[in-house]
Amino acid sequence: MPDDDAHLWSALTVAQVRQQSRLVASRSVQPLKIINPAAPAGPACHAVLASYGGGLVAGDSIRLRVRCEAGSRLLLSTQANTRIFKSIDGQQAAQLTDGHVAEHALAVVLPDPLVPQADSRYRQVQHWHLAESATLLLADWYHAGRTDLGEKFAFTSFSTELRVSVAGRLTLLDRFALRPEEHLGTSQATFGPYQSALSLYLVGPPAGAQFKVVAAALRQLPPPGQTELHASLAGRPYVVAVTQARENVLLVRALGMSRLDLEPVYRAVAAALAGEELLGFDALRRKY
Repeated sequence: MPDDDAHLWSALTVAQVRQQSRLVASRSVQPLKIINPAAPAGPACHAVLASYGGGLVAGDSIRLRVRCEAGSRLLLSTQANTRIFKSIDGQQAAQLTDGHVAEHALAVVLPDPLVPQADSRYRQVQHWHLAESATLLLADWYHAGRTDLGEKFAFTSFSTELRVSVAGRLTLLDRFALRPEEHLGTSQATFGPYQSALSLYLVGPPAGAQFKVVAAALRQLPPPGQTELHASLAGRPYVVAVTQARENVLLVRALGMSRLDLEPVYRAVAAALAGEELLGFDALRRKY
């Protein structure tokens, strides 16, 4: 059946071309712009998501379809923080992603933080469909607001939902929503003193070489001496919890008092991905 709303979706397709992953198809629909930097020295393709004006205004709706063909490797990142601007008419900004990762392909999604500004409304939904031999590493990072200006949890609403299906079966479902007027963001039951929240999701075949390498790196993320979350961690600049949620799902939760406090986590992940069996280049070093 024809896809009647295909014209509303941005799309990118990555495939293997002479042992190198290449962007073979791309379509950008405003306000999204897809950038494909010059090919790195490694085996993976790098695609960067940018938006006109550096963020989303109320009423903006980004729809993105991602396809990684068999054996391909993709790094999907953002140009900078995604700012969610104030809503003056009750409308929300939204971002929808539909991803497909084929046999023996690798997709790595490492965006900069989402920064919902005062009185903003934002909703994000992602659904990734993986072949049984495919591997996905996805980061979901959001910040309390323009904290340098003293703004903290001043947005109206924020929600994010992630679904990952493997071979057609739902394997991972994670939802988070916060309305500061109803749920105080600074209470100990939510974020307490922390202002930046990062989740990392690794899904793939447990016996696969790529899954094993990334899982080993993620298990080394906690700061020295921290092996689990407990009350004595209060006051540390950042805390990390690593959980084997399922045999084929590894989950990392990290909280930081600032974005900079979580940079060591992101840098450790980027360094681990630089091996030839994964991306073949350091994603952050290439960016900055």
